Amino acid sequence: MGYVRFVNGISPEPSPEPSPGTHPQAGPEAAPGRIVLLTTSHRVAPGLLSWPAWQALRTADAVLCADGAHPQLPYLREAGIAVTQTSPTARELVDACAGGRTVVVVATGEGEPALTDGLARLAGSGRVAMPELELLPASYDLPGARLLDLVQVMDRIRAECPWSSRQTHEGLAKYGIEEAYELVEAIEAGDREELREELGDVLLQVVFHSRIAEEDPDAPFSVDDVAGGIVAKLIHRHPHVFGDEQAETPEDVKQHWLRTKAEEKQRTSVTEGVPLGQPGLALAAKLASRTRTAGLDVPLPQGEGIGYELLALAVRAEAHGIDPEAALRAAARAYRDAIRAAESEGRNTAG
Repeated sequence: MGYVRFVNGISPEPSPEPSPGTHPQAGPEAAPGRIVLLTTSHRVAPGLLSWPAWQALRTADAVLCADGAHPQLPYLREAGIAVTQTSPTARELVDACAGGRTVVVVATGEGEPALTDGLARLAGSGRVAMPELELLPASYDLPGARLLDLVQVMDRIRAECPWSSRQTHEGLAKYGIEEAYELVEAIEAGDREELREELGDVLLQVVFHSRIAEEDPDAPFSVDDVAGGIVAKLIHRHPHVFGDEQAETPEDVKQHWLRTKAEEKQRTSVTEGVPLGQPGLALAAKLASRTRTAGLDVPLPQGEGIGYELLALAVRAEAHGIDPEAALRAAARAYRDAIRAAESEGRNTAG
């Protein structure tokens, strides 16, 4: 691989003067060359570059990088790629491409906005023979890669924010409940933008609690432990996906799920694991679902009062595939709208 020799690490030596009688624009020296802006993702391990990226690096006449601490540099040098640490101006970069040379610029984490803006201005002036400019992504984010950013941001906030650094699991518990309800509200409202935001808020609670848990002196665990645990659980409880078992209907899946949970937790009753602190209608529906799935025929307790009537309504709703909590919320929203309409009519009449 040939390399451009740089004066002060930036500009190439002047091209030789044309021979008498030759046109100054003729010959290979007049070719404008090529600039390759190589971008990489900090969420992918350094050195894991695409084949087109390695081809561009190995065939380039020069490889430049403004950041001497760029995480890719050790891997490029190990592969025999000579990298010049420099931050050329747009004009210096164009000059470095003179004679048909190819220059690869390894972009920093922020990209190279000053350089690309300068190249755009040169191209717009119409006074410079511009080299070919190629943007070459050398590595791409994998699905879920932005979760790494969230973990890093949470680490810094936990360390530096006066409020976040003092939070505990107990102090954050109420926010988890609030965010869960706001998520449900966004789902029921059909608001996609709100849904995306509320999912983020719920995810924050998971990452925040996991970060706090790392500091426990007796039984620490991290967000990786949390993720690893749920991955193992999902695989174990879906043998029809990851194993040899068969499941033809959603009910088959649900029965296996409950059976596996009972084995894992050594439960002796289908009611174990049902949180009694959840809203009453949801609690009644959950108990009815567990009973029905287990094939038990348990008569409803007889008693007087609104509680027993609501219990019967909740069990009937669950049997028909209706979420009684969601149904009541929908009816409550209709009631709210009726109240607002009455208030508006009252104001109009008074006016």
